[in-house]
Amino acid sequence: MGKRARKRFNEATGSGPARPSGKETGPFGKGAAHPASEIVAPISVYTDPEGGELELRGSLTLKARAEYAATLGGGLDRDDAWQRATELLFERLTVAWTVAGVRAEKQKELLGRYRMASAAERQFVRDSLRAHVAENFPDVEAP
Repeated sequence: MGKRARKRFNEATGSGPARPSGKETGPFGKGAAHPASEIVAPISVYTDPEGGELELRGSLTLKARAEYAATLGGGLDRDDAWQRATELLFERLTVAWTVAGVRAEKQKELLGRYRMASAAERQFVRDSLRAHVAENFPDVEAP
């Protein structure tokens, strides 16, 4: 029996030598919650005329901002770069999207729904992203 299997067995049965849980190692020790992990970004809700809702998170990592800027200003065809940059922002910021009473929350569902959206739905998403970026991320160029 290897170390991991023995550890799992001991934890499951309550046998074996007593070991510290890791939480006793200090405020940021193994297993302890880091204060930054408890911070939750605010969510803004944008509603379209048909009653659909787009929920966008109020945080965007520095890495995502850099990736967005590189995509938007990349050497690709200008229209392709703009479309991909908008899709990237949608991927990073969207928490949920409700269209015609159907709510999508999973990343794959959201991206699939966005890619098959009508022209009016895409316009709503772009307008919402523009407003959200202008309000929450003044250093990021809106799509």
